[in-house]
Amino acid sequence: MRIVYCINGFYRAAGMERVLADKANWLAGHGYAVTILTTDQQGRPDAFPLDPRIAHFDLDINYEQNNGGSLLDKLVHYPRKQLRHRRRLAQKLAEILPDITISMFCNEVNLLPRIHDGSRKVLEIHFSRFKRLQYGRTGLWALADRLRSRSDVRLAARYDRFVVLTEEDKSYWPELPNLRVIPNPRTFTLPEPASLDSHTVLAVGRYTHQKGFDLLLKAWRMIDTEGWNLRIAGSGEPLGDLPSNVITGPAADIVEEYRNAAFLVMSSRYEGLPMALLEAQAAGLPVVSFACKCGPRDVITDGVDGILVPEGDVERLAGGMKRLMEDLQLRREMGVAAFRHSGQYDKERIMALWEQLFHETSSSRQ
Repeated sequence: MRIVYCINGFYRAAGMERVLADKANWLAGHGYAVTILTTDQQGRPDAFPLDPRIAHFDLDINYEQNNGGSLLDKLVHYPRKQLRHRRRLAQKLAEILPDITISMFCNEVNLLPRIHDGSRKVLEIHFSRFKRLQYGRTGLWALADRLRSRSDVRLAARYDRFVVLTEEDKSYWPELPNLRVIPNPRTFTLPEPASLDSHTVLAVGRYTHQKGFDLLLKAWRMIDTEGWNLRIAGSGEPLGDLPSNVITGPAADIVEEYRNAAFLVMSSRYEGLPMALLEAQAAGLPVVSFACKCGPRDVITDGVDGILVPEGDVERLAGGMKRLMEDLQLRREMGVAAFRHSGQYDKERIMALWEQLFHETSSSRQ
């Protein structure tokens, strides 16, 4: 079976790219012919290693050239780039003749169902239904975000299958007969949970507005952190002036970061299904997290394997951290529960769901 994935680029060391690499490598290793089509790679190296049997072609559209500009700039250049994108994408699909073509909800999302290459079309979203509304933009951009959020429902309905990551997110979409829930798989397993006796609180993610590290730092300053460190593993926008016990920068070995942490804290404003939660559980770490849309409510059982606090409630986030910092026994009890729960996201189990979807979708070809 020939599978094509469409994504803007494969050069960012981010969650969606990591999940794509993991799934594509698994599929290639199980006899599938996998191709990744990008639009904005611009000669940059892949962020994650790919099986040599996976083909990667860049269509050289360069949407990012107009990112960060005005809305008018987008309105002028985007339609022209969409025409070029549709033409090049159709040509490449005609060469590959895939059985399944998958949009990662990038710039091809409104083009793919209109390309009649014979493949079945699957859409997968790695954020929540409300992603665009959670950008927090104002003025004309806010209006554009509202209009596009409404149009997302119509776009999703045009695909043979539409895959969301969580049961929570599924509940936010109108009833669609093509809707399926398939979570991301965990990216590693450990033989036993971490000891949790360190005095390091871990946070993971790119330094962006979405991840809410500004809120995390406010919470950190509310509690007595003497003898403790906060490790924010990632990179991106400057985080400003930091207390001396806050350590930043990318992780050389993310698994070791989890092994050496007491627990994970997640302060995101919005998510889809954050890999940090799955990775923390795979390492046996309890989690203190905002109950943001979407992901935390699906992954964490409050009081069992972590602590959920109301979205954006900085004081409750601080209180959750303080509670785990002061109680090693509670950390270990929650960590064991998290480690057990992690099995639900076993790669073989999740990929079996994808295989079932591929075969069911292919067999429905008219």
